[in-house]
Amino acid sequence: MILPIYIYGQPVLRKVAEDITPEYQGLKELIENMFETMYKADGVGLAAPQIGLPIRVVVIDLDVYADEHPEFKDFRKAYINPHILEKKSEEISIEEGCLSLPGIHEPVKRKNRIRVKYMDENFTEHEEEIEGYLARVIQHEFDHLEGKMFIDHLSPLRKQMIKGKLTNMLKGKVGCSYKVKTIK
Repeated sequence: MILPIYIYGQPVLRKVAEDITPEYQGLKELIENMFETMYKADGVGLAAPQIGLPIRVVVIDLDVYADEHPEFKDFRKAYINPHILEKKSEEISIEEGCLSLPGIHEPVKRKNRIRVKYMDENFTEHEEEIEGYLARVIQHEFDHLEGKMFIDHLSPLRKQMIKGKLTNMLKGKVGCSYKVKTIK
């Protein structure tokens, strides 16, 4: 089922998400709905707060990049109760966008290597060191679990330059091809 994506201004996007237990009702269905919603919106990652749930669940699918990056062939993964343990290496600036901020794309500096801890769909715990583009996507999505958005990494000048777009989102003026939930 395709769910509405919560747009900038929704309070759930600024809450720190809670860990869940294996008893969380309908988790497998929720994960499939998150993937389906993400695909419909042409995204590569989606965090549960973006569909209105303040829980620590993220889905990522990077298969779309497999032609240029063979390591992403069939990469489709759910992260449950994930946390970044360490950020390493140099910072690299790459343009980012977000399904909760349609029409905004800005360069964001992020570390190129991270160490993460998470559980898979069977609640088996994993700890991994990740680098490159996947590290960037994970940092972006895991930020949502901490109540942060990529615009929080922008300079005051860049924030000022997108203020009009953000104000329009707060007023419910959003143009995108997927189902959304605004505050108006």
